[in-house]
Amino acid sequence: MSHILGVRQTQKLKTRQALLDAALRLLEEQSLSSLGLREVTRAVGVAPTAFYRHFRSIADLGVALVEEALGSLHPMIRTTVSGADDSSRRITRAVELIARHVDAYPAHVRFIARERHGGVQPVREAIREQLARFGQEVRDELAKDTEAADWGDDDLLMLAHLYVDQMLITASLFLETLESSPEERERVTRVAERQMRLISIGRQHWLD
Repeated sequence: MSHILGVRQTQKLKTRQALLDAALRLLEEQSLSSLGLREVTRAVGVAPTAFYRHFRSIADLGVALVEEALGSLHPMIRTTVSGADDSSRRITRAVELIARHVDAYPAHVRFIARERHGGVQPVREAIREQLARFGQEVRDELAKDTEAADWGDDDLLMLAHLYVDQMLITASLFLETLESSPEERERVTRVAERQMRLISIGRQHWLD
């Protein structure tokens, strides 16, 4: 009996992931608010009623996609602002990590970029909550730097959100260059590094 239950659970997880993957593919060309439940189930080859064994609604599926797209990024985000080396190397490392992530998961990046201000409220809120967590985690990392000793918590959180917002902007820049020449990718890399460096310079003089 336990073997049968295990097989059923595995199949259920497979179907759930197939629904997420199909939705992500369909969202390459449209927004979540225009995505139909039947479109998703037809792409997977299951009956529409099967959808409700996994998600309450398309919005619920969208929230699951947010978790899939952003939930695993917390360690990477913290790494990009780690104080283990100087500011210049930190910026270079951050841009490299973002570029690699966009190359590996373009559909997820495109989904977040589109739905962050999209028409499905639960998804907007889920993205906002994840970004708020990123901001808090980045603030905690920044607070470990010796140069942050005299910073207030509110200012550190403001700086953290600047970095998080810039990471999203950088991801969008790289998303637009997936099919571009190496020269264009290099140009975007330089722009992204300069933008981050501008935040870093402002940080050094904020208490002046």
